[in-house]
Amino acid sequence: MLCHFQCLCLVSLFPPLTPHQGSSHYLIPIHQCLTFSLFGRSVNNFLITGPKAYLTYTASVALGAQSGIEECKFQFAWERWNCPENALQLSTHNRLRSATRETSFIHAISSAGVMYTITKNCSMGDFENCGCDESKNGKTGGHGWIWGGCSDNVEFGERISKLFVDSLEKGKDARALMNLHNNRAGRLAVRATMKRTCKCHGISGSCSIQTCWLQLANFREMGNYLKAKYDQALKIEMDKRRLRAGNSAEGHWVPAEAFLPSAEAELIFLEESPDYCIHNSSLGVYGTEGRECLQNSHNTSRWEQRSCGRLCTECGLQVEKRRTETISSCNCKFQWCCTVKCDQCRHVVNKYYCTRTPGNAWSQGQGSMP
Repeated sequence: MLCHFQCLCLVSLFPPLTPHQGSSHYLIPIHQCLTFSLFGRSVNNFLITGPKAYLTYTASVALGAQSGIEECKFQFAWERWNCPENALQLSTHNRLRSATRETSFIHAISSAGVMYTITKNCSMGDFENCGCDESKNGKTGGHGWIWGGCSDNVEFGERISKLFVDSLEKGKDARALMNLHNNRAGRLAVRATMKRTCKCHGISGSCSIQTCWLQLANFREMGNYLKAKYDQALKIEMDKRRLRAGNSAEGHWVPAEAFLPSAEAELIFLEESPDYCIHNSSLGVYGTEGRECLQNSHNTSRWEQRSCGRLCTECGLQVEKRRTETISSCNCKFQWCCTVKCDQCRHVVNKYYCTRTPGNAWSQGQGSMP
């Protein structure tokens, strides 16, 4: 029976659903009902099993994907490659994608973001068919504690994330295999960073026994975890003879046959990264000229404070100081009842940018870094 479904984000309705190539799978044209930019480009379709299955989760998938994008931009804000919008397409379909370590991070953090958000929504009771993971409740977990409470349901989050994110991969070559592997590594990162939370029980707070459950870590911890994986990513030489077709219903290659089991949680890549210092329109590389960097800033890490050297002088550019006037609210006072009135204060701040050295585009070491 053909049905129309009300969309999550817009008032418009889906057109009648039609089976994909005579199977029980349906292709839902998401762009007609859910307008969001996923990984820098609108996702045209998601593979949906059954006529109504998983439509409930599309808004959470969009939010999860966006959280992955934002975390990528945070982690690489002061790197030569800074997670630009043109690098955020997830599929090899219809377009040749690079297979660099940067691509591996995009896939991992995006997959993790979707799984994380779906898991959170599930545990909070936002979905009718999903709730806390109570499968271990009542079992002894260790000396002096037992499983109980409301553990985050990562099994459910993983399943939905795999369905949505892996379905974007239409390729069946080495790049597609790499992408699927890194998608899985992102989902494994969600599991690896979970934390045990406990509540004490006993007479007068003696804590003679504890009830414990598993909770998702803060997503920033997830980003830090995957950034460390990025720094240690493995370059793989593909042996095409070891590739085999995956589940016929999904039409994917199976990563487990191509990589060592010990590498399943590691990020992998197939080719070296280009020089991100230099603008290269054919590769979609913007270069670092014009980028802001940090110098002599307070409350920043040593890595951030060295950004002027990394983005400017090491790329043959100089550091230019610009005095900028900013306006912000200040001297705010509460007035009864019930408003807050503030003054507008002007501040002059110094900002630093990478600029080309006059007369010499590649004069190494002539920047103004001390």
